This record gives sequence, structure tokens and C-alpha cells, in this order.
Amino acid sequence: MSPIAPPAFRNGFSVAGSVPCVNEDRFQFYALYLTRFASGFGFVTLLTLLPKYISLFEATGLVVGLFTTAFTGAQTLATVPLAWAGDRGDKRLVLVGVLGVSVLSYVAFALVSTPAAESWQFILVRGLQGVAVTGSGLMSLALVGELAPRDSRANYIGKANSWRLAAGILGSLAAGGLYGWGGFDAVYTVLVALLVPAMAGVWYLLDADETRIRGNPFAGLAFNRRLLTLTSFRAQYAVAVTLVRTWVPIYAGVSAGLGYSAPLAVGLVLTAEKVTNMLCQPFTGRWSDRAGRSLFVFVGGGLYGLVAIAVPFTPDVGAALGLPASFPVVGNLSAAFLPLLACNALLGVADSIREPASMALFADEGTDDGSVASSFGIRELVWRPGSVLAPMLGGALMSMQIEWVFFVGAAAAFSGVLTFLGVLSHNYGTRALTEW
Repeated sequence: MSPIAPPAFRNGFSVAGSVPCVNEDRFQFYALYLTRFASGFGFVTLLTLLPKYISLFEATGLVVGLFTTAFTGAQTLATVPLAWAGDRGDKRLVLVGVLGVSVLSYVAFALVSTPAAESWQFILVRGLQGVAVTGSGLMSLALVGELAPRDSRANYIGKANSWRLAAGILGSLAAGGLYGWGGFDAVYTVLVALLVPAMAGVWYLLDADETRIRGNPFAGLAFNRRLLTLTSFRAQYAVAVTLVRTWVPIYAGVSAGLGYSAPLAVGLVLTAEKVTNMLCQPFTGRWSDRAGRSLFVFVGGGLYGLVAIAVPFTPDVGAALGLPASFPVVGNLSAAFLPLLACNALLGVADSIREPASMALFADEGTDDGSVASSFGIRELVWRPGSVLAPMLGGALMSMQIEWVFFVGAAAAFSGVLTFLGVLSHNYGTRALTEW
């Protein structure tokens, strides 16, 4: 398995390696950043409006579960064929295609967002959206990884992720306002208005991707030692992040936790994680390029576990520090509010340390032989089992005591980083932590 031809431009130089193309690359990155933003905005907006659809279709039980399962199931099924298509063909054309599917899905959402529609129609469109979100995420990351110089790859990936996180913040805040102003039609008009320029930007600003892979790129990466080292961490860490990220707002809102009845209070806690993650990623990505990306994976994962342990102790911290329990706008909460806000902000910092470094390591392995989309596809697939099983585990732990969700999440993070350190040191020596 080997690339047939190099891309037309790579790492800021032409194929000849002597003519800088910094300005051209800059506009290519801008097009990809807009793609990350538009896709993330659509995903979060739909997630925010799911309760509206549950009420619209009077859905209960299994049907409510299918609203989410259709999306995640389609994501899982689409990962391998989309990554294969990206490595065997032109990633730019695949990205334009999945952005077109995104536009089609939001037009379809507008058509099924009426009382006359059936819930199964909404479920089918959710599956279509899952394919589109997965494809745009894989191809945009693969192209960022290919275009970025190797020694600053994590920095560029961090910038791309910041655009996605910004979309998550704005999407969650804007969805309710757009819906209140013009209903579902207003929401989907804005989403299409974001996606069409993104699709045009990819088509007109990106160079054709001339890298081609013969055979099955997944087969060539299946036993890659570096990828196996990374997946030894990632498979366990998926459990940690899914448990903690899912249960922080639950802990804030339910009576078994802090029992905050104000949705704004829970929203502020959730936003804190996204804001710090968004602001830090370009900088942490740049630092990991210099200090060693595997070191940042190790440190970020360990810090995530430490902060997760602290979450159940936020009431004690608030009481010990004599923090206020009442706040303007949101009203009476508890002394735990500010410590919980700080903890979730620190979880965003921890994830910002790990994520761009981890993505850059996967991109490094894929770009070496032209199969970067498949490398990111493996990254995505390894995450799936933990992200599916963790909510069920969390529900069982919550039935005993909600605090155990965070303790088990922290244990999964610690287990992941220790396994990563052990495998890394065994395969590449103790100095690999700062040399990778």
C-alpha cells in the first residue's frame, strides 16, 4: 500500500519543495475552519432541539432512544467507507459531497418538522445527519492534517477544533432563540446558509487532493505500532470522558446531586468547559508541537482524572471557602456552584491539552503513507465502544450513588494514561514521552 502521487501542495511548499504557498494554504485552512464551524453548529443545534421533537412526535421509550441511536449508529457504519473513499480518491470531493448531504439532511428536517410527519421519518433523517457529520469531521481533519507542516500540525488541528467548539457554544445559545423567532424553518434556513458557503469554499479554495492509496488503507494501519499505542489509551479514555461530560450537567440538575432547577445555571456550567477548551486548543497544540505530543496526551488525560475526582467534593469546597449561594439572574443555587463551574472549566483545559496532540499523532501516522483519513477513522472507531457502554455504566452507578460516576470516570482516565505510558515506554523507551 503506497500513495500513487503526492498532493499538489504540502507543508507550505510546492511539490518541488522550493516555492512557498503560505497565502494559498491560509485560504485553504480558512475554508476548512468554516466547514468545522458549520458542521458543528448543525450538530449542536439539533441536539439542543431534540426535546422539541420529542414533544412534537409525543415520543416515549424506545422511540426516544432511536432519535439518538439512529445518529450514532449511522456514524459508526459510515466511518470505514467514508475514510476508505477519502484515501482512495480526492478528499476534497468527498468533503464537498458530505457537505451536500448535510444540506439535504437539514432541508429534510424542515420537511419532517410538522405534526403531519411520522417519527420514523425523523429517525431516518437523523441517520442521514449522522453520515454527514461523520464525513465532514473525518475529511476536514484529514485535510487539515495533510496541509499542516508536521512540526506545527497540532497547532493547526487545535485551531480547527476551536472553530468546532465555538460552533457548539453559539449553536446551543442560538437554537432556542431561532426557534422562538421563526420555528424550525428559521433554524434550518440558518444552517443551510452556513453550509452552502462552506461547500463553495472547499470547492473553490482547496487544491485537488492527488494522494491515492491502492488496496485497503485500514489493513495497512491495523497493526501500526504507534496507532496501537495510542488506542491503548483512547479506548479507556472514551469511558472517562463520556461518563464525566455526560454526568456533570446531570449532577448539577438532579436532586441526587446539586438539584439546580434553573436551566441557565446548568447551561453556564456546560458552557464553561467549551469556552476554556476553545480558547486553549490553539496554544496547547502549539506547545505540544514543541515539547512532545505524547507528553501532552499523558498530562491532559491525567489532569482530566484529577479534576473528575474533585467534582463530587464541590459542595464541601464551596462551604469551606464560604462562597455565595445566591447569584444575579440565576437566583438561589448553592455554595457549590462556583467550584463546579471551575471544575468544568478545568475539564475543558485538560481536554485542550490532550486533544490536538492526540489528533496530530494520528495524523502523523496517516500522512506518512497517504492514509490520513483511515487513521482518523481508526481513531473514531476506537472511541465508539466506550462511548456506547459508558452511559449504561453511568446509569448503574447512579442508582447506587451519583458520586461514583465521577470516581469511575477518573479511574478510567488514570488507567488509560498509565497503560499509555507503559506501552509507550516498552515499545519506544522512556524518552519517547517527550520525543513523540
